[in-house]
Amino acid sequence: MELDIDFFSIDNKQVARQGRVLISEPFLNDTYFKRSVVLLTEHSDEGTVGFVLNKPVDLSVTEVINDFPDIDTEVSIGGPVNTNTIHYIHTLGDTIPNSVKILDNLYWGGDFEVIKDMISAGLIKGSEIRFFLGYAGWSPKQLENELSENAWLISEMKPDHIMQGPGDDLWKEILEKSGDKYKTWVNFPENPSLN
Repeated sequence: MELDIDFFSIDNKQVARQGRVLISEPFLNDTYFKRSVVLLTEHSDEGTVGFVLNKPVDLSVTEVINDFPDIDTEVSIGGPVNTNTIHYIHTLGDTIPNSVKILDNLYWGGDFEVIKDMISAGLIKGSEIRFFLGYAGWSPKQLENELSENAWLISEMKPDHIMQGPGDDLWKEILEKSGDKYKTWVNFPENPSLN
């Protein structure tokens, strides 16, 4: 009997764009993207930039950046590109000059010295900023090719959920809300050959 459903064919009802998230298919076997959720901060004809939201590292910002003020917030691996650089998203808006608006109440980057000064003055809470080592980057048309190969499901998240931090179950949580077809992905073993 042939089933009338292909569990691994992705039916993207949305297009990739700034502010949306990519959810990796269950067997994507890549150190950075395995069972990952990636926030797209830029998507244009020149390429795509994003940050993996659910790959925390056991480091504080002060361990990553010399002479940085202490703040209680998580650091995550943002992706495989330039892992020796630090990036950040925040909810501080125009308070941080040169920030790029991603969604309502969610911004990317901005003046690093202002960030440091505001943290030193106690004006930024850990829940208002997230730091990433490196980023995820796609050259022109590269992401579209990966989407056509069923590597990613496109979805949306609210800014407050994005800012909650890199929970281990984020990939599963989003899939469970994405429809019955994708709920089945949650139960697939990471390595089916070991079953």
